[in-house]
Amino acid sequence: MAKGRESLRSNGELGRQGEHTKRRLEKGQAMAPKARLRTDIGWSAPDSITLFGRDFPSEILGHLSFGDMAFLELTARTPTANESRMFNAMLVTLVEHGLTPSALAARLTYMGAPESIQAAVAAGLCGLGTVFVGSIEGSAKMLYQAMPEPAAGSEYPAIAEQVVAKFNREHAILPGIGHPFHKPIDPRTPRLIALARETGFEGPYVQLIQIIAQEAERIKGRPLPVNATGILGALCCEMGFDWQICRGLGVMARAVGLVGHILEESRRPIAREVVANRRGGDGTHARWPNALGSMTEATLI
Repeated sequence: MAKGRESLRSNGELGRQGEHTKRRLEKGQAMAPKARLRTDIGWSAPDSITLFGRDFPSEILGHLSFGDMAFLELTARTPTANESRMFNAMLVTLVEHGLTPSALAARLTYMGAPESIQAAVAAGLCGLGTVFVGSIEGSAKMLYQAMPEPAAGSEYPAIAEQVVAKFNREHAILPGIGHPFHKPIDPRTPRLIALARETGFEGPYVQLIQIIAQEAERIKGRPLPVNATGILGALCCEMGFDWQICRGLGVMARAVGLVGHILEESRRPIAREVVANRRGGDGTHARWPNALGSMTEATLI
């Protein structure tokens, strides 16, 4: 009887579907073909893998560095020699910066779930925001909005004045400008500018971010150097990346650094010490020292 009921139910459903289809055809509504999911990035066959139209084993493996592969993912083409040098330097800049909150989050998560290294890395990456690493996105967005198309160098001071005034009116932090640790300059910035000059990427956006920093120093009356994410945001503009993807460079790079921190944590743990010191000796909550300085003064990486 169960089979009979199932058969009747199936036949009934088929009948209703047939009637529905008949009504659609009578109204002249064509049957839409089932949509296929697709991507232009890559596809596989039983005996091949193709990425951006290139045979993965013979044209990519052993030919592209990790950074070059990332460039291919973002641009659908392989970089030139100068693009490769600059882009790889940009990624290396963001790999490591010591015991940042992202590194601590990764280590603490690993302490609680050592079987899940990916969860520890993910926990660290969730901390890449407007203060740490993610300011590369804010810098690129600021520069694109201030100068949608490259302008003459004589216009940069006026543009910089408008940018600083706008952020002051909004009581907002200038992304990529200033650093509470690195004063009077961020030591990574001059090297990145030198590499940009050597590779042909010291263009209008790299120049504009430096003039914005000068204007901010003039208004605030204190050193506010261009930090690494500021220059990196400018370089992203020089390379034509959408500002919405710029934080992704930090995600790619910092993931490598976090894996290094987790490896060290597995061999020489410090997370338990962090947890053990969460309370003071008298039972009150311990206060963190103000080692980071004023978080309203600048963004960090």
